[in-house]
Amino acid sequence: MPSGTTGDAAESAARTDTTTEQGPCSLVEPFEQIGSKWRLIVLNDLLESEKRFNVLKRSTGASSRTLSRVLDDLEEMDFVTRRLEEDAPVATYYSLTDKGQSLAPMFATIEDWAAEWLDTDE
Repeated sequence: MPSGTTGDAAESAARTDTTTEQGPCSLVEPFEQIGSKWRLIVLNDLLESEKRFNVLKRSTGASSRTLSRVLDDLEEMDFVTRRLEEDAPVATYYSLTDKGQSLAPMFATIEDWAAEWLDTDE
């Protein structure tokens, strides 16, 4: 069918109905911000409590370079805050901001869904 026919108009109208200001799906942007493997692991780990860098490194299994990059990204997006304690020994602590804490219900829901629907025995 040539361009500009009735079929094209119907397809365009259907796309318009599901398109939001954020694009074809309003979930894309949020998942791009928190959706990397390491971001999810770090955010989930920090739900428990504030942690030192080395404790996070051990608990997540991330390399120092990866963890540092992820924490910088999460801090820049206001999911994580960094606190430097300058007493000997110097220590850097990370915790979730209110924005980061607000993800807790989402993590719980996804964990419940995964327990029901994903085969984790493989």
